Amino acid sequence: MMAAPATEETKPRTVSIDDDNDVDDSDEEGTPEIAVADGVKKKKKKKKPKKKKKVEQGDPPRTGLSKVYPDGKYPVGEIQEYKNDNAWRTTSEEKRYLEKLAMEDPELTYENIRRGAEVHRLARKYARKFIRPGMTMTEIANGIEDTVRALVEENGLEAGIGFPTGLSLNNCAAHYTPNAGDTIVLQKEDVLKVDIGVHVRGRILDSALTLTFEPTYDKLLEAVKAATNTGVQEAGIDARLGEIAGAIQETMESYEVEVGSKVYPVKAIENLSGHSIELYKIHGKKSVLLVKNDDQTKMEEGEYFAIETFGSTGRGRVVESGDVSHYAKIYDASQASVKLQTVKSLLRTIAKNFGSLPFCRRYLDRVGESKYLFALNHLVAQGIVQDYPPLCDARGSMTAQFEHTILLRPTVKEVVSRGDDY
Repeated sequence: MMAAPATEETKPRTVSIDDDNDVDDSDEEGTPEIAVADGVKKKKKKKKPKKKKKVEQGDPPRTGLSKVYPDGKYPVGEIQEYKNDNAWRTTSEEKRYLEKLAMEDPELTYENIRRGAEVHRLARKYARKFIRPGMTMTEIANGIEDTVRALVEENGLEAGIGFPTGLSLNNCAAHYTPNAGDTIVLQKEDVLKVDIGVHVRGRILDSALTLTFEPTYDKLLEAVKAATNTGVQEAGIDARLGEIAGAIQETMESYEVEVGSKVYPVKAIENLSGHSIELYKIHGKKSVLLVKNDDQTKMEEGEYFAIETFGSTGRGRVVESGDVSHYAKIYDASQASVKLQTVKSLLRTIAKNFGSLPFCRRYLDRVGESKYLFALNHLVAQGIVQDYPPLCDARGSMTAQFEHTILLRPTVKEVVSRGDDY
């Protein structure tokens, strides 16, 4: 939903991405001669088929990407070459051949994640444009999610939203999205994390940014963005997770924030992390912590990772706090304990509409469920559905988040979610 135009001082303090709106012109050629009754030959012009005009996005963007990219080739992310012992991969014919095979496999092709990334870039560009103080969190969530659904051409479990849109405010770092009836209104002084997920055939693009509407916490955002870029830079095949974490922490904690007469060191939130991403599973088996540790686990060829960092002016540690909005069906949980028909019915709805993808209460409302809280809580208690309460630092502190999805291709590292903004 659109809000009234804002003054310059309330616009999100981020950079927008420009669109390419080139349109091809058509021309005519022609030349065959034809005879007429008086014996004089005249030339008849033969029209050349007009070239199709490039499809352009509207405002808000609602044109499905398959119409914009009819050949199925989507923009490639930022390419970073591997370093040191893996530098040989860039020119390896064997590794190039493996990539060629992957691109020919509809389940492995990189085009799925690239399509999700382009949806994300357009959705976050629009988010920066329309989000203004004075809007409710529900208006913001609906504006983003309507955009994602249209651009990705939502189609059941084939393509759609990857997880509920995170809109965590201020000291809340993660896992908040509005439930039905939420009345929270965005304020000019707020620090808003915008975490958007898109999936195509189960390939989840996970990327986030932070918006502010006045300059007090600019240094906090700068610190977290720099830490995320450090994590992206250090990530790669054979990179050790504990060492990446140490580099993230060093970058993050080299910053401080001045608020009035007080100076706050920026702290990496020690119990949050980035993570590997598996097919239809947002959290894979590997975690990239934000503080130095002894984890010797290595990143491997072909893996997808969400490199996300969180910084805080508080204690640098989050606890669960507030009403739950995020849920996900546990991938391999036994359902033998489900006896009640109302619970079985809700579980069928969850499996049909979300599979193992995270969902929220608003999404259950959207597919027609009502009076489901008892059944949902029962599934949580039985260990079939996992709940994810909001994660918050100390009240009065501020938190920020930036995140990118990377793909460890055989020859290079691709930062698939990279844009002109971050």
